Amino acid sequence: MSSRELTYIEAIKEAFDLTLELDSNVVLIGEGVPDPKAIFTSTKGLQEKYGKQRVFDMPLSENGMTGICIGAALSGLRPVLIHQRIDFSLLAVDQIINNAAKWHYMFNGQANVPVVVRMIVGRGWGQGPQHSQSLQALYAANPGLKVVMPSTAYDAKGMMIASIEDNNPVIFIEHRWLHQTKSNVPAGHYRVNLNKANIFREGSKVTIASFSYMTIEALQAAEALEAFFKVDVEIVDMRTVAPLDVELVLDSVKKTGLLIVLDTAHKTGSYSAELISQIVEKGFTLLKSAPVRIASPDHPCPTSPSMSKGYYPSALTITEEILKMLKVDYQDTTAFEKLKMSLVKMSPDDVPNVDFLGPF
Repeated sequence: MSSRELTYIEAIKEAFDLTLELDSNVVLIGEGVPDPKAIFTSTKGLQEKYGKQRVFDMPLSENGMTGICIGAALSGLRPVLIHQRIDFSLLAVDQIINNAAKWHYMFNGQANVPVVVRMIVGRGWGQGPQHSQSLQALYAANPGLKVVMPSTAYDAKGMMIASIEDNNPVIFIEHRWLHQTKSNVPAGHYRVNLNKANIFREGSKVTIASFSYMTIEALQAAEALEAFFKVDVEIVDMRTVAPLDVELVLDSVKKTGLLIVLDTAHKTGSYSAELISQIVEKGFTLLKSAPVRIASPDHPCPTSPSMSKGYYPSALTITEEILKMLKVDYQDTTAFEKLKMSLVKMSPDDVPNVDFLGPF
């Protein structure tokens, strides 16, 4: 397979195009699928190519449409249901948790529900408390659901294909701030394991286990720490929330003895706590000091850019926690001042980069 550089959103679209072409049972449905903006361009041109019976809009009836998609999956189709905000999926929680997640178990394996529910998270452009939540823990806490959060374009394509071809219900969560990031993506059909984390960056001093967009912040922090403090950080990109790949994190902690977990969700009840809990249960004696988790504060997501600046943890937050963990006296040092300058953003604080296309 040839490989070339694609953006995350181009990789998602390519995954849809390939699966629609390879399997006539795949259907794509969601609010805004055939809209001119085509859900961040991820569905652009697909209705024209595959027809209105396979790629289509849906009414504002999230619970009803989710039930229809579950029924379609039970009947042999492979629906991909898209919510432009994870917040909208709350209207369909009953169908997702009480039906999709449990059907295979309740009927003793006689039926499968191969449905993908794609949910988009992320902040910026004044999205506020009802459009910026990261609710992965809500879904991951329910047996029967797979929950994935790819961080790279390569993983986005491979995990979307694997999700659509999986016989279980999959909650596919992507962060909008990843949409314009790029990586090498093979041109053909490939899958990425829905059960495995990935060593994103090798290191020896500290283990960072990160979910979704926080992997990008972790990489920025790791590069800055190496450049200015000669601190070598290992990053484990979790990729999956359910199931959690605890063993890969444990292997890394065996090497470093120190663990920081990064999550996009509110701190209390987030899956950062679940991961740390399992690491402590299985590898308490490996830890040189208490694990640290970095996540959003326990109050609603703000709307204003000025409040966002103090709300969301950043690469600088991560670097400071790591230096504290390593007992490095960094305050008022030239190295730390240079590190801070290297992490200054040129775009507004609630916008990831100048190429960000906005909330839709």
